[in-house]
Amino acid sequence: MITILAGGTGSVKLVRGMSSQTRDISVIANVGDNYWLYGLYICPDIDTILYGLADILDTQKGWGIKKDTYGFLRQMEVMGEETWFKIGDRDAAIHLMRTNMLKNGKNLSDITEWMCRKFAIDTKIIPVTDNSVETRIVTNKGDLHLQEYWVKYKGQDKVEGIKYVGADKARANPAAVNAIHDSKLVVIAPGNPLTSIGPILSIKGIRKELSKSKKKVVVVSPLIGGSAVSGPAAKYMEAAELEVSVYGLAKMYSEVASHIVIDASDRTHIRKIENLDMKVHETKIKMNDKKDEDALAQFILKQTHV
Repeated sequence: MITILAGGTGSVKLVRGMSSQTRDISVIANVGDNYWLYGLYICPDIDTILYGLADILDTQKGWGIKKDTYGFLRQMEVMGEETWFKIGDRDAAIHLMRTNMLKNGKNLSDITEWMCRKFAIDTKIIPVTDNSVETRIVTNKGDLHLQEYWVKYKGQDKVEGIKYVGADKARANPAAVNAIHDSKLVVIAPGNPLTSIGPILSIKGIRKELSKSKKKVVVVSPLIGGSAVSGPAAKYMEAAELEVSVYGLAKMYSEVASHIVIDASDRTHIRKIENLDMKVHETKIKMNDKKDEDALAQFILKQTHV
């Protein structure tokens, strides 16, 4: 079995690639950017994995459902509501179902499992916790929920720190801990290290299990040449006083991983990373299409002998 820690739009590409190579996959999904809006509970990272594996993801945007319509959002605007968070009509139905099930006593794990069955997805999608964890961005103008900072305000304000509110009290999902323990390989997908993967690692039970299993944990870099493949990873790393490079990334993950996959253009960092007692694998990591997704997945499986 292979377990993938996933969050953000970069992760789904590797999840798709891995799922094309093997059926026995579990995905531990970030919940730190879950958000309440219009009375609906929205789980962007869970839904992106769900839509990606169901082959209905809008791959141009990297989120949402392809060919979705926006009548709901237009009506909300008519009613005087803010519409900065772009919820499509079919997407809204998912959020409505989830919210109703939560109000009827179901937990997020049960709901996600039910949705996987509805979309005929074999891959297990496991929320890292059923408790509330909220990623908040500390700025020079106060702190904001991640969605507000990045989507509503376009990431304009200076980042001074990142907090995972509720993580200290959150209980790791037992299914996630078991998946890490039972897997032959654990892959940390190329998501933003601080806002897509960071909230997962902030859960004590997950971090502890990864540390015990670090010999089988491989990180896939979301950086190429000191820049993020997509999104604000570099900005957040600077705020956390991390070196914006694959070495800085490896140093951040060195307690929970023993392998890292980097782009061939970053090979100058190999010796420094190896001094962290991490094995380095270099290849093309940017995934522009399905062929690239499959190729990276094949590379990881071959290099780690799974």
